[in-house]
Amino acid sequence: MGIGKQWARLLSVFLIFVLLLTACKTVNDPEAGNQSENGTGESEGKPATWIADRKIKGLVFMGTDDYTEDMNPEIKQKIKEMTGIEFEMEIMKAEHSIEGLVAGLAAGDLPDFIAFYLNNSGRPEMPVILKAAREGMFTDLTPLIKETQVYSKYLQDDYLPLDTKYGVMFRPEFGGSTYFIHMNIAREGGAINRKYVGGPYIRRDIADALEVDPRKIKTSEQLYELAKQVQEGGFKDNNGNNVYPIGPAYWGGKEVDVLYPDLWWGAVDQRIKPDKDGKWLHESQTEFPMKRIEFVQKLLKEKRIHPEFFTIDESRATEAALNGNSAIIADMHNYQEFNNDAHYLPIGPLDKADSPYQMQVDFKSGYSGWAIPSTTKNPEDIVKFADFMASREGKMLWQYGIEGRDYTLDDSGNPKAKQEVLDLKANDPNEAKKLGFAGVGNYFGELLGGTDIDRKADFGEMEYGDSVHPDAAAGANTIIEYWGWDEKRKDAKIVDGYPPLSFLGEFDKGTDLKTAFDNYDDSMIRAYYSKNLGEAQKILDSALKQLQAAGLDEYLLLLEQKNADEKTKLKY
Repeated sequence: MGIGKQWARLLSVFLIFVLLLTACKTVNDPEAGNQSENGTGESEGKPATWIADRKIKGLVFMGTDDYTEDMNPEIKQKIKEMTGIEFEMEIMKAEHSIEGLVAGLAAGDLPDFIAFYLNNSGRPEMPVILKAAREGMFTDLTPLIKETQVYSKYLQDDYLPLDTKYGVMFRPEFGGSTYFIHMNIAREGGAINRKYVGGPYIRRDIADALEVDPRKIKTSEQLYELAKQVQEGGFKDNNGNNVYPIGPAYWGGKEVDVLYPDLWWGAVDQRIKPDKDGKWLHESQTEFPMKRIEFVQKLLKEKRIHPEFFTIDESRATEAALNGNSAIIADMHNYQEFNNDAHYLPIGPLDKADSPYQMQVDFKSGYSGWAIPSTTKNPEDIVKFADFMASREGKMLWQYGIEGRDYTLDDSGNPKAKQEVLDLKANDPNEAKKLGFAGVGNYFGELLGGTDIDRKADFGEMEYGDSVHPDAAAGANTIIEYWGWDEKRKDAKIVDGYPPLSFLGEFDKGTDLKTAFDNYDDSMIRAYYSKNLGEAQKILDSALKQLQAAGLDEYLLLLEQKNADEKTKLKY
């Protein structure tokens, strides 16, 4: 045998050995090869959107009224075809979402990602997830989002609002690392992606019968007089029962600051702002709690407000709205589908205690958040999948469904909802929801993809179906015009900053003060239902003592210091 043939034979043996070694490594090493469960698979011959052949499961600490575990099989299959990902989600059942979050983190057995409410860093969830991050429970996402198309925008200097940037994600204590992603960030600062008209609404037929223009109600006293007229009018609901002049918020019993903003101090979930001299105060240190208690007790005593206004469950509150049992719904908005004929009209808006009403628009704001546990294998796959969901292609899928089945494309490449889908949504919304995308009420895609928002630029319409069937949002648009939204927007104040409770996590007595704040909120509800104003005052005095013992005055001084720094300006 010649030398050339000998070398060829040896080379062949060597190559066979290498192939066998590689095959063994693929079998025994879960980090290698095509990882069907936990790793990035081969993408040769796959679409450009391919990520990995694996399952991704999320645990959602949010209410079932906002999200559902049910996903349409065809939508799931389309996601699988485009990305290789078998996507699943589970909602943690709990009476209160934060209780589920605490329990879930304490258990420690977490799936590939978790999602939670997080409007801002002042939300009660923030100290919970912050503690978990400090204890090493989450993956550092900064290096993973650097290579993405959408989420890499979060690293740009001027993209995120102050609170999201320094309060939620890139906190100074983490030195550039971030352990959670804040969602629902608008692409452009100060942009309006939906023209919301929120607050109290009154049945139009009742307003007409009383010859009242709801837009002229500007004070709580005028609202009281309106409730009195409703009660004296003897109006009935759809079932022939007497109406409640003032019913609860559409979403259930709670405090509703927009019902009487002239009796309120600060935002509903914060209750802190400076007085006219610049001194920061909690509302317990002002006259407003007793003024509000007096107002509410008068309404309760005279049966002009629902007796369970602050405590009623969501299903019964919603039923009261649908049946017309609430002459005035304390809080809803113009996109409620039951009101597409605008048979409820907005009241006011009411003025604040110290100033006339002025629309206030956040530079940008957030809504929810997600994180990847440190136990998750190949976390880069989850980030890539989130980036796909936040891309136009991903949003098209979870917002509009499947091309051909649910929509067609116009000459500009924008989706046009099919008329039969719009008809099904109008006639049988529960059946339409089974199609499994946001346009018909299934918002699973928001969890990882609901950010970098600009619907008009992405899809050519502000609301799903507008370009095909403008009447689909007829009620919302009627209310927008009726309320004068565009005129109010011209005079809007654009703000950027932190909610006052954002700094509890770095306050030495933060845990005790948070407990005292929660007790104060509960005390206000008890005071509303107390026998008289004297008993109510005792309840509030006790709550204030607990606040002061927990460091309220020191915390207010901290807020003064924070507000002096441009990076930690407060909004209220």
